[in-house]
Amino acid sequence: MVGIVSQAFVFEVRNVTYRYESVAALDGISLSIERGKRIALLGANGSGKSTLLRLLNALHFPESGGIAFNGQPLARDAFDQDAFAFAFRSRVGLVFQSPEVQLFNPTVFDEVAFAPLHLGWPRTRIEAAVAEILGKMEIAHLRDRPPHRLSGGEKKRVALASVLVMNPEVLLLDEPTAGLDPRSESQIIDMLMSWGGDGRTVITTTHDLGLVEDIADYCFVLQAGKVAAEGLPGEVLRDVALLERANLIHAHRHRHASGVIHSHPHTHPHRHD
Repeated sequence: MVGIVSQAFVFEVRNVTYRYESVAALDGISLSIERGKRIALLGANGSGKSTLLRLLNALHFPESGGIAFNGQPLARDAFDQDAFAFAFRSRVGLVFQSPEVQLFNPTVFDEVAFAPLHLGWPRTRIEAAVAEILGKMEIAHLRDRPPHRLSGGEKKRVALASVLVMNPEVLLLDEPTAGLDPRSESQIIDMLMSWGGDGRTVITTTHDLGLVEDIADYCFVLQAGKVAAEGLPGEVLRDVALLERANLIHAHRHRHASGVIHSHPHTHPHRHD
């Protein structure tokens, strides 16, 4: 994996291919994630954005090409070394699209305390950190509730809290507002707007263009496992042809009283979740 050495980028992805059986989810993709930025990975379903997020979290490893974190290769054998695995898992946190994938403890407190406990934090530190993050996420009143009995928005906030309690250097979010009611969505967006900065990097996958300018400083548009374009949010959102090609917007047709039919881009993407 020659050439992946820059410390200006928290992640560098070079010519990465990953397949599910015979289907290429990522097809020779290359991109660099600048440290301390809020990044949006935009793409329709099947574009490869969720797969890329899992590779950045080292849940999967590339078939070919390579990924580096802070200049160090993310290779499978590196995670056989406890010190490397411990440091990486402490610094990079992933929140899945479906909170049910992450929630398995008997109470919300246990859920949020799980990672710190397994990393050997003292009990007093765990209790203070859990109380702080539950307060910030406005779910302190759920402390003793079973996660499986919570609403969808509450589950999402608990899943976020279970990662944010570690104060990770990098936060990876897969469709964080999918399936949420407007109030819960607004709370998550507010959190995303405030979390970046101070050297922390937030990488969010979404196909909801209405979120992009609120949650991202920079965007990558993925299509068929490749980077179709990248740029500032305003620049990307103004490129109607690009968004149509990437299946992020569709043509909306309407008939006037005169019988004339007009077609124009519809900026709210199809929901396929």
